[in-house]
Amino acid sequence: MLVKTIDAHQHFWQFNAVRDSWITDEMSVIQKDFFPNDLKPVLQQNGFDGCVAVQASQSEEETHFLISLASENDFVKGVVGWIDLQADTVEERLEEYKSIPVVKGFRHVLQGEPQRDLMLKPEFKRGVKALQQYGFTYDILIFPDQVNFSNELVAGFPEQKFVIDHVAKPYIKRKEIDEWKRDMKNIAKHENVYCKISGMVTEADWKTWKKEDFKPYLDVVVNAFGTNRILFGSDWPVCLVAASYQEMLAIVKDYFASFSKDEQEQFFGLNAIRFYNL
Repeated sequence: MLVKTIDAHQHFWQFNAVRDSWITDEMSVIQKDFFPNDLKPVLQQNGFDGCVAVQASQSEEETHFLISLASENDFVKGVVGWIDLQADTVEERLEEYKSIPVVKGFRHVLQGEPQRDLMLKPEFKRGVKALQQYGFTYDILIFPDQVNFSNELVAGFPEQKFVIDHVAKPYIKRKEIDEWKRDMKNIAKHENVYCKISGMVTEADWKTWKKEDFKPYLDVVVNAFGTNRILFGSDWPVCLVAASYQEMLAIVKDYFASFSKDEQEQFFGLNAIRFYNL
């Protein structure tokens, strides 16, 4: 089957209340297991050929969990795992993962780090350099206060493929946009940086959001990155705290309805296929 449509960002987990403490009681709808057999019918109903599974906890056990799910479910086209980028053994670990074709890249939960500029530590940058050597992508998971630090990181690795997750989580609920807009326009100047239009409903008011709340933020990202460096991601099942898959998808489908067929195809799959080498 020719794969054209990709959900470039979703998660699987076997819920563990201690490990997954970020899933608070306020998010009780996702305090349970989510596996490929839960997602597959949702993707089919919404016209997607495949997906990219992204790490949710920071361990190599998580990476191997996702690899095992992908090996049993051919619609999982790629895995973004976790390794300790600051470890002395990072090259050895990447050497091993290079032999597993479904592993496309790695991510670190920078948004949760007390040291906001952790990505600028020499040890972290050494890990990013190793990713480049082995041909892996890097997903940048940050809050708006970290966009400038990330800008400094990506400037040092012009050949490395980066993608910003969840449009760097702007404060949609508070309708704050100016500083985030300025910083996103700056980081978008680097041609090796892509942006996932994902995770937006969870940054809005979960109960009272409206489609028009997202338009100013979508305008910024599309204007800054262009239509050939943006990827659709659902952030399923996290999105379920604020919207069904269909409701979340309708936000971007409505927004891109006036774009050309070619631009829509780029956004809903072809850019992800190119970025992750699916």
